[in-house]
Amino acid sequence: MVARPGPFVMAELKHEGLGQRLLREHPEVVPPGWDGVPPEATVVDYLHPAYLAACGAWLDAVLPVLAARTAGRGGPVVAVQLDNEVGMLPWVTNSPDLSDATVADLARRLVAEAGAGGPEAVCARYGADPRDAAAWAAAVRSPAEGAVLALRGALGRHARDRYAEYVGLLRDRVRAAGIDVPLLVNVHGCWGGEARHFPLGVAQLHRTWAGRPDVLPGADYYLGDLTLAKLPGLWASNAFLAATVAPGQPTGTLEFEVGTGDYGEALDVACGPEAAPLKLQLCVAQGQTFVNYYLLTGGRNPLLPAPVGDGNDRVASTGERHGFAAPVDPEGRRAPGWEALRGATRAVADAAALLRAARPEPSPVTLGFVPDHYMTEYRYPGSAREAAHVAGLERSRGSGPREVLTRALVLGGFAPDAVDLQADGSSGARTLAGLPAGHVLALGSTPVLAAVVQERLAGWVRAGGRLLLHGPVPTLDPLGEPCTVLLDALGVAAGAPVESTATRFPSVTPADDRLPLAEVRAGFVQALTALPPGADVLARVTGSGEPCVVRVPCGAGEALLVAADLPCALPAWAALLGALGAAPVVAAESTAPVVVVPTAAPDGTRVVHVLNVSPWPAEVRLARGGVPLAGPGAGPGSGARPGVLTLPARSGAWLVQPPGSDGAGLGYAGAEGAARWA
Repeated sequence: MVARPGPFVMAELKHEGLGQRLLREHPEVVPPGWDGVPPEATVVDYLHPAYLAACGAWLDAVLPVLAARTAGRGGPVVAVQLDNEVGMLPWVTNSPDLSDATVADLARRLVAEAGAGGPEAVCARYGADPRDAAAWAAAVRSPAEGAVLALRGALGRHARDRYAEYVGLLRDRVRAAGIDVPLLVNVHGCWGGEARHFPLGVAQLHRTWAGRPDVLPGADYYLGDLTLAKLPGLWASNAFLAATVAPGQPTGTLEFEVGTGDYGEALDVACGPEAAPLKLQLCVAQGQTFVNYYLLTGGRNPLLPAPVGDGNDRVASTGERHGFAAPVDPEGRRAPGWEALRGATRAVADAAALLRAARPEPSPVTLGFVPDHYMTEYRYPGSAREAAHVAGLERSRGSGPREVLTRALVLGGFAPDAVDLQADGSSGARTLAGLPAGHVLALGSTPVLAAVVQERLAGWVRAGGRLLLHGPVPTLDPLGEPCTVLLDALGVAAGAPVESTATRFPSVTPADDRLPLAEVRAGFVQALTALPPGADVLARVTGSGEPCVVRVPCGAGEALLVAADLPCALPAWAALLGALGAAPVVAAESTAPVVVVPTAAPDGTRVVHVLNVSPWPAEVRLARGGVPLAGPGAGPGSGARPGVLTLPARSGAWLVQPPGSDGAGLGYAGAEGAARWA
């Protein structure tokens, strides 16, 4: 049992589960937002003394009950979640905490960061004297157009630290109550049934578990069906979450959607029975070690003790029934996808020891995670400058334009992990410096990249790293000022990106047959207008002939700049990765695009996960280091023929390869047992 005492509960409860008495007696815990307007949702100042006092009274009552029932005392409680979706409501409503106390704390922080410049430097940047409380609060709540980008970063960093302080206070209180089980932080970020924005929650909350090995982060995934469109978002989200923890600090999913997705009871959404099994296998393959189904069963919302006249007088907003999209509805009836979910769950549970021991094998390619690219949760309404800035980030951050970079890597068999490019090593998480020489770092490049990260990348390349950028090359810092530290180190200059429109069709033409592409239209092209000696042009802007895909030597390393929105043509991306010396650990020849994730246990047992999220059946042949993976019973010199894995559309399987054997048995054949290995 995972105990989730709140104080926030969410779950469609009114006021997100906070007691009405708290908001009635202490309305001051609700902070003003932009332009001093109160938030529409139940946003609170997490560090307000009145809110913390109410939290303390609640926890003092409930924590002793949990402490007496932890696993170490023979009870069912194996973990305790520290509050629920911290920071989510300010994000989804664009209502930052701009209370008097918060803006005053921000002023003190910025003055301290300004050093010798002091209050005068802060005033010059933000347009108000931080020593004048009223003027400063007005400038933060209604920022001038010239200050919005600086405020976005300052407010985002300040909120991260406040969330970390709040969770730290809860952690200390839980430990003081004698609770010794792992503590959990659930991370929000899915939007519109996709995970492409999910790393926003990781960026908001990663400091709540950084340097705290007993605090484990878990995702909240609401994706519906796992499709080719949604694949890169889920993959990158898992990888980025794992990039923020220290070695041995597990990650998982705390709200793992397993229902139909029809939360509005309109029959306009219907997740197939294969959705949950596919997502479960992908998360397990990427190394997650705990998964909590949500919601598994429905129920009923009771009436409040006293009527409040809000339309239903019940504890929640959904009416009498709750969890009607769950696999088991409020009446106890099982949804059509129940058997598929049960089969996948049993398969994972039966093989739990092996799957937990078999960690993802080191990938030849690592994705770069830039948390500040996701610092877009607060935007001043009506600011054209900030809107354009954020749009530039959202277009290419994380997985590149149209998420092609991550999609090509995952479907190309590279199974990339990730590294936090802003991490300094203080939390114990792997840093860029920890990547081996000759390794490939792939980054969905945006026009905006801080100078310190650009210099870090440049130094890593000079020392022997291999960098793949896909997207507009970095030319600005987070304040919108020119910043070409990385391009200068590479000896490259760049023109402005040219966008595709209804009447303009920028295209890319390969320089020769090394890049197996025809001339292709691109969502944007960006000419690389100056190149250093030894640069190798792989593709050019059609018409002008200017380079846009270029391999550049730099010190002991090299960079491959893909300054164009290329399609997800897997042979072309394989050629680009091959030019940097990268090849899949387990290569696949398949009649449809598939995901291959090789994992290995300490005893030498290997588990190879293969998932087909496409709508087409696939016949897959696998090989490791050029040696075909054969069927069960094969061994060195056995002469067994290579195996063919037949995967129906939207199904997964995993193969178990004993130590020292080229043969692999079928460990899991999909939720319906439809996969075949011959």
